[in-house]
Amino acid sequence: MTDGLTVRGAVFDFFRQIGATTLFGNPGSTELRMFQDWPEDFTYVLALQESVAVAAAAGHAMGTGRATVVSLHSAGGVGHSLGAVFNAYRDRVPLLIVAGQQSRAMLPTRAFLSADEPAQFPRPYVKWSRQPERAEDVPAAFAEAYHVSMTPPRGPVFISVPEDDWEHPADPVEPREVRTGFVGEPQALEELADALNACRDPALIIGPGVEDDGALPAVVSLAERSGAAVWISPLSGRSGFPEDHRLFQGFLPPVRDQLARRLERYDVVVSLGAPIFTYHVHTEGRYLPEGTRLFHLDCDPAQTAWAPVGTSVLTTIRAGVTALLELVDKADREAPEPRPRPGAPAATDPIQAALVIETLRELMPEDAVVVEETPSHREVLHARLPITRPGGFLTTGSGALGWGLPVAVGRALAGSGERIVCVAGDGSSMYSIQALWTAAQHRAPVTFVILNNHGYGAVKELGRRIDITSVPGTDIHGIDFVTLAAGLGCPGRRVEHAAELADALSDALRREGPSIVEVAVAAGESSAYEPMAR
Repeated sequence: MTDGLTVRGAVFDFFRQIGATTLFGNPGSTELRMFQDWPEDFTYVLALQESVAVAAAAGHAMGTGRATVVSLHSAGGVGHSLGAVFNAYRDRVPLLIVAGQQSRAMLPTRAFLSADEPAQFPRPYVKWSRQPERAEDVPAAFAEAYHVSMTPPRGPVFISVPEDDWEHPADPVEPREVRTGFVGEPQALEELADALNACRDPALIIGPGVEDDGALPAVVSLAERSGAAVWISPLSGRSGFPEDHRLFQGFLPPVRDQLARRLERYDVVVSLGAPIFTYHVHTEGRYLPEGTRLFHLDCDPAQTAWAPVGTSVLTTIRAGVTALLELVDKADREAPEPRPRPGAPAATDPIQAALVIETLRELMPEDAVVVEETPSHREVLHARLPITRPGGFLTTGSGALGWGLPVAVGRALAGSGERIVCVAGDGSSMYSIQALWTAAQHRAPVTFVILNNHGYGAVKELGRRIDITSVPGTDIHGIDFVTLAAGLGCPGRRVEHAAELADALSDALRREGPSIVEVAVAAGESSAYEPMAR
């Protein structure tokens, strides 16, 4: 052991190595020794609930492009966080989650606040989890966890540390690198290139893996070289392609028969970093139109294994597409019809969600980042607010509510002053409303726009589509979001009339710190998917 170096010192030195000097968390008694002699070059971002801490850390990780550390409290804190851990896992967000544990000497008696089998608790929604057998193994375990987190497919990892381990002598973690890009089998890429060169009408389906891997320039080049129509995969947590591009066609629905109908014209479809068979409601029918040939490029062996149809090529996206560009000929195909832009929405009372989104589009700064968690109005947002640059859009592709507000805060704290615009529903906001306090404490540049339709509109709409006309527990009344936000230190304004909307949004977008605009929108205007066949 290195003289004088403790587990705590070795771990914090490792955090410095990887640039992880901003930690998110919600502290408890089993983490106290971790916090002793807190280093001056580290920032601790307090969240008032554990799922908020994890989601805010995820926003930070997506902003920086590297794993962020989040500290949780033993079994209870980990339990509170699991909805956000689920989102991070499914959305491939790299997080280094550390949970406190009671002292090793107390564990045989199932001490108060201790975790039984802590490494099993967050599974299967972490890539790696462990409680090291010995205190001196803790720093090396953090290094292993970090490299697993950052290896494609990236995702959260978990380490449980008994509270008395932090004072134990330890060796430092030696600096090292893991180069994680890899290229698919050359013969498979040649087969794909031959199919693109010979096909009549190709399409690309863009998943979150494109943006995760920084592959957007290569993907745009592939689309332009092949003349392919471009779609975004169902319920994608990122954008991944400029939505004002002439080849962009829109967003695929998460319904089997509807998705297949959208792809009927194409004879070759190439899916890039996209789990395209992510469905929200069940219908029968083919996964793809008859005669359509699918190639699926992804870095995840599990993803390529369960895809029900097509030829999968295991590769990181940037490396695979770069190699593919050397093999694909410049096509002389007629470009697909450009995506139609919806007409101007009416300025009516009650306010339509379309008017809110259109007004935001007109007023937002060019470098703004949009964070969305409004299931009732997601299709409206996609139709009216085109994302045109990398990193310009974040949401969850997984569906556990409470992600949007804290992700927006974490993303703001990772940035260089860009305005973050978080559009969320009233229902989803209440899962993580505590995030407003963290935003206020750090003067995060976030404009929160709450679309208040007084209920879980998406759930009501899905109920109607399966002939359930009245769904109990889907109405929400009596919440004053502006007053609630003020109590958490975040100023705000409520808008009930269309004539007030532009001024309210303009003021909120100009504020230096966070603010909230609560907009009373018309109920019952959800446009989740096409009507399902009865």
